Amino acid sequence: MNEKQIEQEIQDKGLNAPRLTPELIDATIKLEQFHVFEGTCLTVCCLTLNNGYTVTGESACASPENFNAELGQKIAKQNAREKIWALEGYLLRERLATA
Repeated sequence: MNEKQIEQEIQDKGLNAPRLTPELIDATIKLEQFHVFEGTCLTVCCLTLNNGYTVTGESACASPENFNAELGQKIAKQNAREKIWALEGYLLRERLATA
């Protein structure tokens, strides 16, 4: 099940308490940068958030013949975005606990 399908199921079930959404996660991203290390299949994505904090994600393939820059960037960004979910989830829970 992908992120959009999960979001639709949440909405269908009427789960409307304060929560994060894919749109909110994307809205925290100010800048995305990618780097492939020379001579490797390692792609790193650095996402700079609106507050200046950065998160990184990586992707690599075992066989150099399978390397594809576009796919590497997609996977690395997805891995970086997962870290934002955790950070924003903690922040939301903290706000709810002190409200």
